[in-house]
Amino acid sequence: MLHSTRLKKDRGFSLIEMIIVAVIIMILAAITVPRILNTISDAKLRYFATNYTGLLQSARMQAVRKNAFYMVQSTALPTGGTGYYVHFEGGTYAGGDPLLPLGSQITVHPGSGSGAPNEGTFTSGTSTSGLSFAPISGASDPSFNARGLPCVVASGACPYSGQGFVVFLSKPSLTGNLDWAAVAITPSGHIQIWTCDGSGYWIQRD
Repeated sequence: MLHSTRLKKDRGFSLIEMIIVAVIIMILAAITVPRILNTISDAKLRYFATNYTGLLQSARMQAVRKNAFYMVQSTALPTGGTGYYVHFEGGTYAGGDPLLPLGSQITVHPGSGSGAPNEGTFTSGTSTSGLSFAPISGASDPSFNARGLPCVVASGACPYSGQGFVVFLSKPSLTGNLDWAAVAITPSGHIQIWTCDGSGYWIQRD
């Protein structure tokens, strides 16, 4: 009897038991892998948004320090991609200017008309889950005047408009979804980072 019991214990797993374990592993992988991939894609978008915010802060500080207006513009890179740089009064990019290469598959949408989820509600200035101001609607490059306030360039000057800016960022995730973030500049010059969840709600991150 003891010999028979020992044989049953030494027999190992049956084929059915192994199949059940494999199915459970596959189900767990199907649930967790897409979430992990979406998290990675979202992290890359937030990383670019944070760096873009740093570029805007640099433009604001330069404007105050040098008593002029500075702006953040895009430029073509020698590699064929796009980068964003800070420059005095909208000049062309020169070596040594702060430069932020645009990340892979990230698209920048200045102003309205980006196609972001609930964009109209988010930018209305009246929603409890959106901006507290109505930003400049056109696709103007974010600029700061000598007081560090957002301004719109016109005829070589950059007068304070009493409005702010919003720049939308989008990136396709590895699962086919489109992730969204936004960088906003309030009329007082404060810079904010927002992200959009899967239900179209915007969440302030800073």
